[in-house]
Amino acid sequence: MLERKYVYNPYPQFIQPENYKKRPAFIRYAMKCAAKLDVARNKIYSSIREFKNPITGCVLPRKRRLNEHRARALRAMTQAMLYHFNISSTLVMASVEKLSDVCGLSTYSNIGNKSITRASRLITDFMEPIGLISCQKIWDKILGTYIPKIICLKPLFFMMFNISQFRLKQIRVTQLKWINKQLVKKGKSQITFFEAEQQAKEKHIQRAFTYRQNKHFFSENQDKAAQIIQLEKKYARSYILNKLVQKYSIKELCNIGLVNLKKKVNSEYLKLKQLAEYSIP
Repeated sequence: MLERKYVYNPYPQFIQPENYKKRPAFIRYAMKCAAKLDVARNKIYSSIREFKNPITGCVLPRKRRLNEHRARALRAMTQAMLYHFNISSTLVMASVEKLSDVCGLSTYSNIGNKSITRASRLITDFMEPIGLISCQKIWDKILGTYIPKIICLKPLFFMMFNISQFRLKQIRVTQLKWINKQLVKKGKSQITFFEAEQQAKEKHIQRAFTYRQNKHFFSENQDKAAQIIQLEKKYARSYILNKLVQKYSIKELCNIGLVNLKKKVNSEYLKLKQLAEYSIP
């Protein structure tokens, strides 16, 4: 009788992409700090008496110590999230599926179906309830589908390896100043933290759709995009505008402004057109 494996990859490890550009100094520093300290055995976990389900608010039962398999997964996931961290927006610029893949946490069935359950449970059952991260699952009103989870790293995440909230804030301010300096050089307008976050979310969405290899998912959304693009241009733009207005709160719309909202409509129209015309290689 064959012995049943508890996990398929008992020693997950983050593998840095070969073709990726060099990461900012702060990210490289944070990754070194996280590698030196055991983020899975931090005293901070025992100081938190209880943690709650972020959706239901119910208190979740937990043990004081992570089992070794989840501890190893957490060490790998921490490195992956830091590597894909966007400093100005505090977002992780990678989907849960991609994070699972680069950490070696994804598994495949005999017929080739992929499972990211191990990574997903680490995020939803531990990292988010304890307050290391927050997740946002957004319904795309234009395409009528869910966007892969957007992950935000919280100050507690950095406290695991002794980077304070004050230090993180200083780094974010410095990064935003550098971004605005580059924008001014190009003759463009400066941005705020809110705008930096919105831009990062849009990039995340675009990358997530590109990364997904599920042809059914792609075809379904391509059909929806084609239906919108087939409308007369002014009606298609009006449809997109109405969906964007529904997407944001009144406060967010005020922060975006009329000029930027028009730019978003143009951007969404172009993306839908590209999606409708794209052919899978």
